[in-house]
Amino acid sequence: MGTVFSFDVRGGEPTAVRAALDEAVAGLRRVDEVFSTYREGSQVSRLARGELTVDACAPEVAEVLELAAEAERVSDGWFRTSYRGGLDPTGIVKGWAVERAARRVAAAGASGVSVNGGGDVQLLGTPGTGRPWRVGVSDPLRPGGLAAVVSTAGAAELAVATSGSAERGAHIVDPRTRRSAVTDLVAVTVVAPRLTWADCWATAAFAMGSREGLRWLESLDGVEGLLVTAGDEVRCTGGLAGWLG
Repeated sequence: MGTVFSFDVRGGEPTAVRAALDEAVAGLRRVDEVFSTYREGSQVSRLARGELTVDACAPEVAEVLELAAEAERVSDGWFRTSYRGGLDPTGIVKGWAVERAARRVAAAGASGVSVNGGGDVQLLGTPGTGRPWRVGVSDPLRPGGLAAVVSTAGAAELAVATSGSAERGAHIVDPRTRRSAVTDLVAVTVVAPRLTWADCWATAAFAMGSREGLRWLESLDGVEGLLVTAGDEVRCTGGLAGWLG
């Protein structure tokens, strides 16, 4: 998937947790093999060329496409599984894959799991008694600085996902024009229970721009956002402060 994944796992029976961790890593590699749009022989590439049907693909393909359809519905079309006209579900795959990996390790008995996939993080449990996970949100306008620190205090699960142009340039597409999204934003960070959705909502909100993106994020239950504009203005949803610390 063109990025680095890291695991921070606490507690649990070591042998069981290690086996689950190995399975989770193997699962991430399998996701890359199935969903990569850069591999000519991947199932998604062959599906896009009409060489396979969804039914002939691994079951995960249908699962991801169903989730993506739900993301498109909730975002009123601002999130789509197409990139400049072709099938490309990678906008949802990474968040889904990271969340799935984290839950696989937690199910083996780990008391705390943090999985980071290219800066998007799924957090489950706690790193220790009375201690929350804490995630720094990079400042898109000041390399090496932090725009905020998110804490999981009071939550059994939480995800943090950021979309923007600061690190990867203009890679987010406006679904209406099929061209790079031109907005007043440089980054959108979304905090929600599940990384599958947090990743999608950050992408959709970025494409919308700060005014519409903030309004839309405010309408979603259990979702908070931090939006940074090119003019160095920070806009937040009303409940974000409850997750900072």
